[in-house]
Amino acid sequence: MRTKNSAIDPGSIAAADADDCGAEEQTRAPRADAAAPAVRTGSRQGTLLASLGVVAFSLTFPSTVWGLESFGPWSLVAVRSVLAAVIAGGFLLVLRVPLPERRHLGPLLVVAGGVVVGFPLLTTLALRTSTASHAAVVVGLLPLTTAAFAAVRTGRRPSRTFWAAAVAGAAVVLGFTLGRNGGAPSAGDLYLFAALLVCAAGYTEGGRLAGLMPGWQVIGWALVLCLPLAATGAVFALMAEPVLPSVRGVAGLLWVAAGSTFFGLYVWYRGMAAIGIARASQLQLAQPLLTLLWSVLLLAEPLSPAAPAAAAAVLVCIAVTQRASTRG
Repeated sequence: MRTKNSAIDPGSIAAADADDCGAEEQTRAPRADAAAPAVRTGSRQGTLLASLGVVAFSLTFPSTVWGLESFGPWSLVAVRSVLAAVIAGGFLLVLRVPLPERRHLGPLLVVAGGVVVGFPLLTTLALRTSTASHAAVVVGLLPLTTAAFAAVRTGRRPSRTFWAAAVAGAAVVLGFTLGRNGGAPSAGDLYLFAALLVCAAGYTEGGRLAGLMPGWQVIGWALVLCLPLAATGAVFALMAEPVLPSVRGVAGLLWVAAGSTFFGLYVWYRGMAAIGIARASQLQLAQPLLTLLWSVLLLAEPLSPAAPAAAAAVLVCIAVTQRASTRG
């Protein structure tokens, strides 16, 4: 131990500091080495969960088209919200999840307005006049929109490489959209572009909340918050719109309620919490092309010859954005 009266050798201090730093690095190194596999595993799991969400979302438009065979647009959206809220509420009740904190109510309302109500309603209205494949490629702009919302809301600034790849992917999707429609927008495009904005806001707030509470609780509480409005809307919509039950119509309703709205958003928000909002959003560049595949298989819609080339280009963009570094 050094005292105030002891002789101090600067060289000895430097050597001691070096020894201390070396010892500290030796103690830190094993911890860093041990933590690295866990970080990589968490990143892989987050990517897998977000990818499962993308697959679930890619079935939403074909399922909505099926649902519209039996229900009106307002009835379909309201009933799907009620069913999804009942599922989510059941999980919250059985697991005795405490009520969200007051400070989380505002972001939860944004999630509810954007993801539970706004996006389903606007896209369902668009699908009355647009094909599922057309709607899919327009909504393919969602990753770039979400990344922009996230950059503004969270203060994080993705790298230039990230933005270049994201813009390139969006350009591919936009070019693919215009090519399939003769260079002119469809009648439902205004609904779809509005859906982009509200969904990006909901994804961003949901992704931030998923860092504070489990992702399934984020969408669960958002659905429960919408239940009174959805139940009231379902009653009036079912009275005003005709209902023609069919196997495909009911199957479409069940999928958009349980598959897209609850399961899809559950794994999506968990994935975003693990790998970040901006990077997770870029995985959705593959969603339009998956929806095109489902549209061919489930709806017998024609597939554009440009689809394979667009798929390859989009996958390259996804790979680049996943590798691009971000800075806070």
